[in-house]
Amino acid sequence: MKIAVTGATGFVGSRLVERLQQEGHQILVLSRSADRAQRFFPASTFPQVEIVGYSPLQSGDWQQKISGCQGIVNLAGAPIAEGRWTPERKQEILDSRTVATQKIVEAIAQAHPQPSVLVNSSAIGYYGTSETATFDETSAPGDDFLAQVCQAWEAEAQMVKDSGTRLVILRSGIVLGMGGVIAKMLLPFRLFAGGPLGTGRQWFSWIHREDLVNLILLALTKPEMAGVFNATAPNPVRMAEFTQTMGQLMHRPSWLPVPDFALEALLGEAAQVVLEGQQVLPKHTSDSGFQYRYVTIKQALEEVLTHV
Repeated sequence: MKIAVTGATGFVGSRLVERLQQEGHQILVLSRSADRAQRFFPASTFPQVEIVGYSPLQSGDWQQKISGCQGIVNLAGAPIAEGRWTPERKQEILDSRTVATQKIVEAIAQAHPQPSVLVNSSAIGYYGTSETATFDETSAPGDDFLAQVCQAWEAEAQMVKDSGTRLVILRSGIVLGMGGVIAKMLLPFRLFAGGPLGTGRQWFSWIHREDLVNLILLALTKPEMAGVFNATAPNPVRMAEFTQTMGQLMHRPSWLPVPDFALEALLGEAAQVVLEGQQVLPKHTSDSGFQYRYVTIKQALEEVLTHV
């Protein structure tokens, strides 16, 4: 297959491109910075990768490149938890998902032939936050900022069905691998200052990066797979259990919590991302026959920390 990928230089996208090449696919990388993408995917190492610069919030010649692709994986979106949520930052978070997805859908409608499948990223922020509720793909959406972003994001993706293209929406949890949240937590643990963020009671719904990439590959290649799927492992944990397991595996204590007020002072409203959570179960994903490699948080962290 020929697969177009946005967000290809990100934590998940870069691994996805590697796997796509290993499996013999042709990859069209759509990147805001072609130079940066070329550093990630040099032609000598990635001969099956074509890099095209694009403006994700604008129509343009790049959209013509979608013709001839059998699938598209849309992972683009501004980081959620980096910096305070000023009004301008909130607009950037929203536009980088909704407008960018709208332009991808527009490109699919214009393509000849049209891609057969769009795998569009979303997030478990769709459900809002709760310390007591359990959510699956049939649960109603929340009403906070991130829930509203996810609803608008998914609504734009749904428009692709007007073109007859199969749509798979993956609501991702916290992605674990050497990078992302783990990379940010390593230093405190190494300094014997690791511990839970906030109360530690908030739910931590996670997925190992390899499982997420495998789920994307399945979505691309399994014609029966359509609709919304939670990209989370089947065993979410509380934040305290996550940090305790990390400490045990690193032979470090996990007794020093980061208090709510410190994170709120640093991040403002954006502290919600780490101080609040949701218990999300992947019912449709499991029913689809997807086989997880990393089912428990200990299995996932053991693999990740072998690279430390």
